[in-house]
Amino acid sequence: MVVLFIEHVLAGVRGELTRWMIEPRAGVFVGNMSAMVRDKLWESLQKKAPECAAMMLYSAQTEQGFAVRTYGDTTRKEIDFEGITLIKRMERHISQH
Repeated sequence: MVVLFIEHVLAGVRGELTRWMIEPRAGVFVGNMSAMVRDKLWESLQKKAPECAAMMLYSAQTEQGFAVRTYGDTTRKEIDFEGITLIKRMERHISQH
């Protein structure tokens, strides 16, 4: 299973993703596909929407049963802690003028 969260993406890119996955909520995609298709979709997303923010969770042979990928400026980053993936919420600093 693959779960993909995206932000700052044009509707056309979202439409392409719906060919492979369902979008139960805006910017959230869920699907079941081969590793090759998953990797090709990830590469395509990066090429077609370089300004986007994305996080992908997918089934993998790990202690947790899944792996995480992030791309772009997201508010959360994955951190490996002795083989376990943790998610760190990143603070966004707003400059005062």
